[in-house]
Amino acid sequence: MTDVTQFPGFDPTQKPEHMLRLERDFDAPRELLYRAFVDADQLSAWFGPVGYHVPRESVSMDVRVGGFQKFSMGPVGGAPEEFNPLTATFTEVIENELLAGSEDVEGIPGFEGVSKFSLRLEFHDLGDNRSRLVIEQGPYTEFMTDMASQGWLSSFTKLDTLLAAA
Repeated sequence: MTDVTQFPGFDPTQKPEHMLRLERDFDAPRELLYRAFVDADQLSAWFGPVGYHVPRESVSMDVRVGGFQKFSMGPVGGAPEEFNPLTATFTEVIENELLAGSEDVEGIPGFEGVSKFSLRLEFHDLGDNRSRLVIEQGPYTEFMTDMASQGWLSSFTKLDTLLAAA
C-alpha cells in the first residue's frame, strides 16, 4: 500500500463526502473521444497520469448496461505489486454520449482494501470536430478529490496526443 505520509495534506480522519466534477474540451469529435474510453487498445495508450500506465494485457471490457471494464494502473517500470486494479460496472451506457456506473479500486492511499466510487462520463458534441467531457466521480475526501483531479488532468495530456494522431 502507498505510504500516505508522502502526501502533504492527507488527513486520515476526513470523511469521503466530496464529488469531483471536471469539464474539459477536446479538439476531436465526440465519437473519437468516447472510443478512447471504450476501446482497450486506446485506453491503455493514454489512461493514467504522466509516469503511470495501464498495461494492455490488464484491460478487458464489456461495454453495455451490466457490463464491466477492468484494468490495472501503476508506475511505468513498476513491479506488479505496485499496480492498482480497478473494476467498473456499467449502469448506464449511451454510445458516444454517456458512460456511468460504479468503480471498485484497490490501493488508494490511506484506504484499506477496496474503495467504491461512482463515475459518470458525459460526452458532448460542440461542433467543428470538438467535444466536451464532463466527469463526476466520488465521493472522495477533499484530499482525494484534489489528487483525482490532478490525475485526470495529467492523463488528458496523453489523451490529447492520442486524439491528435487519430
